[in-house]
Amino acid sequence: MAGFRPALIVVDLQEDFCPPNGSLAVANGRDITPSINSLLASPFVIKIATKDWHPRDHISFAANHEGKAPFTDFVTIVNPYNESESYESRLWPVHCVQGTPGAELIPELHAGQLDTVLEKGTDARVEMYSPFYDPFTSPRVCDSGLAQTLRDKQVTDVYVVGLAADFCVKNAAIDAAKEGFKTFLVEECTRAVDASTWPECKKEIEASGAKVVSMDDPEVRRLMTAQ
Repeated sequence: MAGFRPALIVVDLQEDFCPPNGSLAVANGRDITPSINSLLASPFVIKIATKDWHPRDHISFAANHEGKAPFTDFVTIVNPYNESESYESRLWPVHCVQGTPGAELIPELHAGQLDTVLEKGTDARVEMYSPFYDPFTSPRVCDSGLAQTLRDKQVTDVYVVGLAADFCVKNAAIDAAKEGFKTFLVEECTRAVDASTWPECKKEIEASGAKVVSMDDPEVRRLMTAQ
């Protein structure tokens, strides 16, 4: 195992993303928790959970745009520091508002085994699916410092799990690979908002250099045997 220094990123395993009462519940979202807890028991260099932690006036909430509906409507998000840079982003129900029960990690998660919890999406002006940074580049609006944290820990491999597969988990894996880490998304440990899009999402993830793996694959089994 020389030179193998893995990190675990548990993405947004929060009440608002889970049945039965989440405002943006992902079907069967809670079902992934036992597998994630088994990973948390493995000897990672660092174990990080992320949380959407939105202000109530967040730009991604359909309720903040007159006449717009969640899931079906989009909004153009403009870089507040560079008006020439913009992107289209889907609108959502109000979710994971700072300090509300819906923003809390679900109690089934063995949070006592986490080293840190990173809050993202805190700037009302931008959508931030990735726990690393927002999609803007010229200049970037929000950088969580996650990449530097992993480098400071001399991490070599990043394992990504959590919710939702087709949005925040996908972007976490893509950006981890972009930052130069060997990256693995563990398929049993995630669920998609729209399961029909998952095959295409997997192609996009693999094209980034990250790899979609299962709990039975050697990339995951090596964690279990490293204890």
